[in-house]
Amino acid sequence: MDTMRDRFITTASRLLDDDPRLAVVLAEISRDGFDRAERAHPDRVINVGIREQLLVGAGAGLALTGMRPIMHTFAPFLVERPFEQVKLDFGHQGVSGVLVSAGGSYDWPAGGVTHMAPGDVALMDTLDGWTVQVPGHPDEAEALLRQAAAGEDKVYLRLSLQQNERARAVGAGFTPVREGSNGVVIAVGPMLDNVLAATDGLDVTVLYATTVRPFDAAGLRRAVGGRETADVVIVEPYLAGTSTGAANDALADLPHRVLGLGVGKAELRRYGQMDEHLAAHGLDPQGLRGRITGFLGG
Repeated sequence: MDTMRDRFITTASRLLDDDPRLAVVLAEISRDGFDRAERAHPDRVINVGIREQLLVGAGAGLALTGMRPIMHTFAPFLVERPFEQVKLDFGHQGVSGVLVSAGGSYDWPAGGVTHMAPGDVALMDTLDGWTVQVPGHPDEAEALLRQAAAGEDKVYLRLSLQQNERARAVGAGFTPVREGSNGVVIAVGPMLDNVLAATDGLDVTVLYATTVRPFDAAGLRRAVGGRETADVVIVEPYLAGTSTGAANDALADLPHRVLGLGVGKAELRRYGQMDEHLAAHGLDPQGLRGRITGFLGG
């Protein structure tokens, strides 16, 4: 299976062939993958070098001319380092584009904290009007990229090396994967397989989310059904608790509890491998089962 980043490169390259409105803006990362596209469209594949603020600013400039920019680099260099440009050049100027990150929260542990961005979605939450999408499979990443490229919204597409065994349908809302009566577990993107393994045999509803912003409040309410109280667990591949506020808002008129599971704030300095980070943050199946059953019982 190819990776989400591989699929992004091949799909974006094809989209450039088909849609003259599109442009890809790079900051060295993944440049080799766009060699053919750059030769075919030298005016629409733009590499600004290791200058991430310029990456976003150039994308916004293209958007001001009526083009649809796709800006790409590792997550900390796309969201955190040029955050002021994302806020002002897109939000304040009222233009739209597609941010596509790679690296997730700790895809390359040897790169250290400079190449990790578990706080990216929480940071994007401080801005208005962004759609945030977290695919769990390369097929989902392709479908979401095609939708974003054809649209007019501001989109942040978050890619990772961690991926589920098979693709699911993608959409704006949560997709029911398993039905139960003892609580609701929302699995975001590449966390689905671990959540399904962790909840095997438990009487819980599992919802799958690839679009996390806007938050599917109606979908969560449907999953809760007519219960007088609600217990909800949200398992996200980024900062723990990022979506608990949105879930609380969705259930504001119902007595409820929400547990947010994800990446902890503490920096893990023995970088190891990605699966070791998952285990250290309690996001492997064993860790998730213990925390979910401890919260829901059973």
